[in-house]
Amino acid sequence: MEYSFYDFLKLLGALALFLYGMKIMSEGLQKFAGDRLRRILTAMTTNRVTGVLTGVLITALIQSSSATTVMVVSFVNAGLLTLSQSIGVIMGANIGTTVTAWIISALGFKVDMAAMALPLLAVGVPFLFSGKNNRKSAGEFIFGFSFLFMGLSLLKANAPDLGRNPEMLSFVQNYVDMGFASVLLFVVIGTVLTMIVQASAATMAITLIMCANGWISFELGAALVLGENIGTTITANLAALTANTQARRAALAHLVFNVFGVIWVLCLFNPFTAGVAWFVDNVMQTTDPAVAVSFKLSAFHTTFNICNVLVMIWFVKLIETTVCKLIPSHEAEAEYRLRFISGGMLSTAELSLVQARKEITLFAERIHCMFGMVRDLLHTDEENDFNSLYSRIEKYENISDSMEVEIANYLNSVSDGRLSTDSKTKIHSMLREVTEIESIGDSCYNLARTINRKHLSNKDFTPKQYEHIHQMFKLVDGALSQMILLVEDTHHAVDVNKSFNIENEINNYRNQLKTQNVVDVNNKEYDYQMGIHYMDIIGECEKLGDYVVNVVEAGSLVKEKKA
Repeated sequence: MEYSFYDFLKLLGALALFLYGMKIMSEGLQKFAGDRLRRILTAMTTNRVTGVLTGVLITALIQSSSATTVMVVSFVNAGLLTLSQSIGVIMGANIGTTVTAWIISALGFKVDMAAMALPLLAVGVPFLFSGKNNRKSAGEFIFGFSFLFMGLSLLKANAPDLGRNPEMLSFVQNYVDMGFASVLLFVVIGTVLTMIVQASAATMAITLIMCANGWISFELGAALVLGENIGTTITANLAALTANTQARRAALAHLVFNVFGVIWVLCLFNPFTAGVAWFVDNVMQTTDPAVAVSFKLSAFHTTFNICNVLVMIWFVKLIETTVCKLIPSHEAEAEYRLRFISGGMLSTAELSLVQARKEITLFAERIHCMFGMVRDLLHTDEENDFNSLYSRIEKYENISDSMEVEIANYLNSVSDGRLSTDSKTKIHSMLREVTEIESIGDSCYNLARTINRKHLSNKDFTPKQYEHIHQMFKLVDGALSQMILLVEDTHHAVDVNKSFNIENEINNYRNQLKTQNVVDVNNKEYDYQMGIHYMDIIGECEKLGDYVVNVVEAGSLVKEKKA
């Protein structure tokens, strides 16, 4: 079979379409379904067992474990599933895909999800050009979903067609008499084949052909099946190439889960395969040798995945810890996760409020970190570094929106219980703090947008303007640092007057620079447009200072009442 360089380019193009579909689908999903889908998926994956059942159901319906794991990576990338929840769904996907093997064995039929791609594009076009953001986001999700399956289909179509040319693999007959070394070799062959073909079901069909032709025994066919379970993880790992740290961890968890499963089955390989063969020969009692070996391979595939889940489901935390160590998180890729209240309310309202106070402090620290990025952005000139840092600030703005909603929902849930008057006052104060801290995040993003507009204009501030901006940033940074001390202060040892004094300094400095800006523009020290960018930064800093004082006032009111 000839495979030209042009065919290879088509393969790369299919991979590009697949990765682009993954990216668009994740972004559209995040914008359209964010909180709602997250709650639904969280309800469906409340524990390991329901997570596994969810994976089984989805994969059995769409007939592709690769598609299921790609979706899971997308959900993790969008923040809709945690890493622990995704591992359960991936385990279930491995069981669900065994349905495909039985269909291939019995009917030689496989549902082609890619056939729905073009009709879905037709459905998505009106949404994509809608004036409403929700509909537009839904259109992006539909387009990404379609491109993803089109990419998967084109990857299979443009890969070397090993399924229709099984004679290419007849050489394996030379390696069937090496004992357990043959088993290990065929595990490697199964892995490589599935990585090439991009579908374990297609490799299963190749395995059935090889066994039916008598090239290899059932035992070596089972070894190929084990390799296919490792090779099928390549799809999710490819999908995770453009994703964040948590999504890459989810894809790696799929690989770790299957590798560990193959290792323990290889340790029990002979009795395991003998038991499956006995079951098919004595229970199913088929007379056709080709059908018998097909049923044996399908039964082995199903038994292996079910047993693997039953064994590995107890080690979800170990798998999670392993992938976290293999792919450490970077500060540059901070993930949105609530740290203190993600487990729900505690037994008493007072303890729940302590948790909420810690989460609000973390929220304030993240916003302070976001302001630090804005300061760095002002002096970042290299294009790639600037765009990367600007994207991080955008991500932090989205994180601040999500944290505001989650903390507010938690506080509202706590307020539904039996509370003292003091606790109710605390909740009211905390809700105001959360709102104002989120407004600080909005101000930081507005500052970044102004700096971005200045960057796109290819003009720069004068040394004197930079000096004034640095001084204003220093005042704001001091206000934020003092605010964090007050937010986490539970013993009322921090003096609130210092925050009010900083705010007065910010206001006075803003007024001074506003007057000076008019003089400088008239004296042609810089043009009018640079004056606008300059005063937008100064004015936004003053607004940010107001939000800081609002947070401080909210906390101080509670302390005054308690005093």
